[in-house]
Amino acid sequence: MGAIPQTVPAVAGIGLRTPHMVSLAREDGNTALTAPWVEIHSENFLMDGGPRLTLLDAIAARYPVSCHGVGLSLGSAEGLDTAHLTRLKRLFDRVRPALVSEHLAWSVTHGVYLNDLLPLPLTEETLATVSRNVKQAQDFFGRRILMENPSAYVRFAGAIMSEPEFLTRLVEQTGCGLLLDINNVYVSASNSGFDAANYLRSIPAAAVGEIHLAGYEESSAGGAGGARLLIDTHGAYVADPVWDLYAATISRIGPRPTLIEWDADVPELPVLLREAALAQTILDDARLRNSNVA
Repeated sequence: MGAIPQTVPAVAGIGLRTPHMVSLAREDGNTALTAPWVEIHSENFLMDGGPRLTLLDAIAARYPVSCHGVGLSLGSAEGLDTAHLTRLKRLFDRVRPALVSEHLAWSVTHGVYLNDLLPLPLTEETLATVSRNVKQAQDFFGRRILMENPSAYVRFAGAIMSEPEFLTRLVEQTGCGLLLDINNVYVSASNSGFDAANYLRSIPAAAVGEIHLAGYEESSAGGAGGARLLIDTHGAYVADPVWDLYAATISRIGPRPTLIEWDADVPELPVLLREAALAQTILDDARLRNSNVA
């Protein structure tokens, strides 16, 4: 059985992590251990074969899949790696993902891949570079990609626009969509001193194709001058202020496919599914309110 026709409804799914792959691939009728859709980190599945790819084939036959990239380096002034684009396209052709996403960041220089998603100065030059790379990637894949807002720990003195303005103009110039990571917005706002709610109100609603929710931790070292510093660890429960921002955003823009991300200290599958159920409650409440208004 091949990958199922790919669409992701506006419901809550989970990130697919290695400890849970066997459970999700198994067709044993245990509906308590299923999710409406799953998202993979693309770079974990760029091999030519093997047991992990076999499990992914089985999962893609049961669930819609979203492919989330961490290594395309769309902010790279050196342009994109054609070999990496080719490997990604081979995976997309195999899995037939409903959604494909990447980060507003860079991670490659002179052929060296850095193990981080590094920030970009929000300037006209950067916008031109990212727009060029996004267009190239979309042309290569033959599909739209979603761009994720990063978590930020520094601010560039030379920035001439806000991140919402940058993302809005990127959407206008390339036709890409947005993956709105609400935890990243909260972390960046706390670290940089801007208003997270105002940021979310400034994002073009029609461009949001997916939402991420995750957990953060507070650094024991703190920030500059002893200020509170939040780290986007993806290793904890979604925090209450992030849930509040999510509920306000869904109320404003309407339900969107929503993912629970948990990458460090990955818990048992039922824990992820309970977090997804909390997000689903917010989505269902928004639908109910909208139907009552109609």
